[in-house]
Amino acid sequence: MTLTPGSTVQVRSGDKGEDPLVTTGTFRGYVGLGSGDQALSIELDESNGKEAKGRIRLIPSAMILSIDILHHVKPEEEKKVPEQVQVYFG
Repeated sequence: MTLTPGSTVQVRSGDKGEDPLVTTGTFRGYVGLGSGDQALSIELDESNGKEAKGRIRLIPSAMILSIDILHHVKPEEEKKVPEQVQVYFG
């Protein structure tokens, strides 16, 4: 299983010693941060608060404690290009 854009997720993130931040929303993709760090991009839903709905939260990968996939969106199957017959007339 892969984490695909459009999937609904709940991410717990934080650091040792603090209560985890719980983020629920739609996974939009990965974002590069600085030199080599990556973050998850999550579009927040109403469970994060009415004012937060629609905002994008970036969660650095080093801060992720767990990811629950609430609704998995299957990746689009690769569109196969039909083989073209190459003919040379000379």
